[in-house]
Amino acid sequence: MAEAHTSIQLVFLARLRERFGVARETLSLDSSEISVASLLARLRSRDPVFADELAEGRAYRVAVNHTVVGGEHSVRAGDEVAIFPPVTGG
Repeated sequence: MAEAHTSIQLVFLARLRERFGVARETLSLDSSEISVASLLARLRSRDPVFADELAEGRAYRVAVNHTVVGGEHSVRAGDEVAIFPPVTGG
């Protein structure tokens, strides 16, 4: 049986939106569920800008459906995944 085709909404905020040149996109995946870590690895492989901005140790957060999550969290069809720099106050 073939795996289901999955679409998620990606949202890039603040500095990442500017660096990537896009605020929102629909991303098609080949499985019905992946981890945030797998999604980030796929994005890093796009080009050097994504690789640099989403590198291990860089300051950014990931939220799935408006909840900040870690790398092991699952992303499913229809989810919205936002990637953004951490907010600092002053």
